[in-house]
Amino acid sequence: MFIRCAFFRGTVKPGMEEAFTQYIRRELVPLWTRFPGAQEVRVLRQTESDVSDPHLALVLSVRFPTRESIDVALASEVRMRSKEVSKALIAMFDGTVFHTIFKADEYGLPTD
Repeated sequence: MFIRCAFFRGTVKPGMEEAFTQYIRRELVPLWTRFPGAQEVRVLRQTESDVSDPHLALVLSVRFPTRESIDVALASEVRMRSKEVSKALIAMFDGTVFHTIFKADEYGLPTD
């Protein structure tokens, strides 16, 4: 499996925290969950860390079955729409956004 993550390195602008959270839930999650081939969408918000830098205001994690399925999703109409809708979210944010693709192995937990 492959996981594509968007890392929002920085902070939400002061006073915009609730609007930032609500905008993600209301405007972006409905788009992200419609990416072709997506098997799971997780929205991660950092609450604490053992280092002060980097601060990650948001990490979007989308799981796909193959690397090729990511290419299909990235070329999709819903992805183009999400890029446009994300501009308002980025306006509430001070920092940088970058993307990474991970190859992931999953291991079940022992049952004994």
